[in-house]
Amino acid sequence: MTITASADGSALGNPGPAGWAWYIDDNTWGAGGWPHGTNNMGELKAVLELFRATAHVDDDLHILCDSQYVINTITKWMAGWKRKGWRKGDGKPVMNLDLIKEIDDAIAGRRYRFEWVKGHVGHTLNEAADARARGAAEAHSRGRAPDAGPGYPGAVQLSAAAAAEPSSAPVSAPITRSSGTATLF
Repeated sequence: MTITASADGSALGNPGPAGWAWYIDDNTWGAGGWPHGTNNMGELKAVLELFRATAHVDDDLHILCDSQYVINTITKWMAGWKRKGWRKGDGKPVMNLDLIKEIDDAIAGRRYRFEWVKGHVGHTLNEAADARARGAAEAHSRGRAPDAGPGYPGAVQLSAAAAAEPSSAPVSAPITRSSGTATLF
């Protein structure tokens, strides 16, 4: 079986209050965020938490994502960065390293593929994830806890520590948007 889910991030001010969300359907989604973060952090965290929420099942993941930054990080750049001691080709440190290392651990042994979808054009799953990520960012901007959602059936619920802002919150470059699909099965 294949689980199809959308993952998205949001930041008000970028950086600013930030949120993340993954969405399968109205009964199966998760969200969270931080008082201060970037859109790229939210995009990465959404994918990370989707992998964590589905870790107990042996299904393939089909992840719809409007962030080429996330797709390229996981499917193209991460292995090389890891070989270079988590440095980019120019020798500079990788941004959002804590989240990327957590994703590296979470995807080990998993079957997944990414599909880029254009954001903000009415794609049902992407719009649902976007609304929840934006809602989490807005909740943090008002000093409230976001709606974490129902989660994935049988998954361990996201702990407060897992939802906490990363200890180092570097500002990452804005994402670029283009078309494409990355498959790792």
